[in-house]
Amino acid sequence: MIGFYNYTVILTYISLMSSVLGIFLASGVGGMNAHPEYAMICLMFSGLCDMFDGKIARTRKRTDEEKCFGIQIDSLCDLVCFGVLPVVIGYSIGMNSWIDIPVLILFPLCAVIRLAYFNVMEEARQKKTTERRKVYEGLPVTSVSLILPLLYSFRKDIGDDAFPAVYGAFLFMIAIAFITRFKVKKPGMKTMFAFIGLGAVEMAWLIYKTKFQ
Repeated sequence: MIGFYNYTVILTYISLMSSVLGIFLASGVGGMNAHPEYAMICLMFSGLCDMFDGKIARTRKRTDEEKCFGIQIDSLCDLVCFGVLPVVIGYSIGMNSWIDIPVLILFPLCAVIRLAYFNVMEEARQKKTTERRKVYEGLPVTSVSLILPLLYSFRKDIGDDAFPAVYGAFLFMIAIAFITRFKVKKPGMKTMFAFIGLGAVEMAWLIYKTKFQ
C-alpha cells in the first residue's frame, strides 16, 4: 500500500476525520439539519489533535522519507481542518451573498499559501539543523480552532442577522494574518496545556451559550 503507516500519523488522521465530520454537520448533508455549533466542536477537537501530533511523531526514529511525508500529510490535513471547515461553517450560518464569496475564497487560499510556504521552509530548515523550531512566521492556521469557536459562542449576543458579517470580518482578518510576515513564538508544553484549558472552557461556554440561552 502507498504511504507510511505507523502511530506517528494517527493523530493527524483523526484530526482530518473530525473536520470532515464537521463539514457534514455544518452543511447538513444527507437530509440532516445543519449544526454549525457541533462543527465548531469538531474544529476544536482537530486543533487539540494538531497540538500533539508533532510531539508524538518525534518519539519515533524516522527515515528522511517518513519525516517529509509527515510534513506533507500534516499540512494537507491542516488545509481541510483549518482552511476548509471554517469556510463551510461560514456558508452554513449565512455567508452566501456576493459580498461574502470573495472572503470564503480568500480564506482557504491564504491558508494553502501559508502551509505550502511552511513546507518549503521547514524542509530546508531540517536539512540544516535538527533543532526544534522556536518561532513561526505569521498566524498559525491552527489558531482558528480557538478563535472561531469563541466568536461563535457570542452568536446570539451579536444577533443572527449581524453575525455572518462579523464572522466574515474575522475570516478576512485571520486570512491576512496567515500570510503577514511577523514572528510568533512557538508554544512550549506549559503554554500548550494552557491552551487546552482555555479550549475546555471555550467548549463549555459554547455549549452553554448555544443550548441553554
